[in-house]
Amino acid sequence: MRKPANKPTAASRRLLKQLTQIAERHLRIETLETRHWDRLDFHEVGVWSLRDALEAAFQAGVEQGRKESKPNPSEKAGA
Repeated sequence: MRKPANKPTAASRRLLKQLTQIAERHLRIETLETRHWDRLDFHEVGVWSLRDALEAAFQAGVEQGRKESKPNPSEKAGA
């Protein structure tokens, strides 16, 4: 029996959108969804493209971490 899929959260949808944009830009892969067709689900990519995509994903994570660690101005005012 198949486990019911969890409903995606806003954060998981944003993450998938960002990863898909990185895949499109650096790897020329139009979607990260499984399409059950080998020629659509498996891709040959150059190591330089893979490196660029990984660097872009890392930088996106760094930026997200910075955004989340910034103090909220309303919290500062109340302190």
